[in-house]
Amino acid sequence: MRKFFCAIIIPACIFIGCAAVISKGLRREISRDITFKKIIEDPDACIGKTVLISGIILGSKNTKEGTLIEILQKPADMEGRPKDVDESDGRFLALYNGYLDVAIYSRGREVVFAGEVKGKRILPLDEIEYTYPLISIKEIHLFKAQKETFYAYPYPHWYYPPWYYYPYWYP
Repeated sequence: MRKFFCAIIIPACIFIGCAAVISKGLRREISRDITFKKIIEDPDACIGKTVLISGIILGSKNTKEGTLIEILQKPADMEGRPKDVDESDGRFLALYNGYLDVAIYSRGREVVFAGEVKGKRILPLDEIEYTYPLISIKEIHLFKAQKETFYAYPYPHWYYPPWYYYPYWYP
C-alpha cells in the first residue's frame, strides 16, 4: 500500500494540487541571477531581463499604455505568495499591456508576476522624487484574499473556563 501511495498519490499532488502559478515556459526564461535588490540599485543594467517578483499592490490605474500597478516588493513563500513580514527592498511599477479592472487589482491585494525589466520612471512619492523600476508584465497571478480568524470573545475559546459560557451549571 505504501508503494502505491508513493507512486501514484504524491506525484498527482505535485502536478495537480501544487501547481505553480506562473507557466512552466515563462519560468524557464526567468533570470535567476537578477535579484530585486539589483533591479532597485540599477534598473537600466537589468533591461531586457525576465524576473519573477511578488508583492502587495499599493495602487493601480488604467492609462493609454495599459494598466499601471504600483507594488511594494515582499519576499515570496514556496507558493509564490508574498510573506506577511515587515521587510521589503522597495517599490516598483508594473505595466500590463491591456486592461485590468482596478477594482479587482486594488490596494492591499497580494500578487506575483513574471515580467521584463524596461527601465525606470521617476515619480513623486509624498514629498520626494522616487525612482521606480518599470517592469512589463508577461504573466500575473492575483491571490485570493486570506480570511482573518474572528473570535466572538476577546480571547480564543480555550482561554475561558467552561462556566464562562453558561449562566448556570447543569446537574
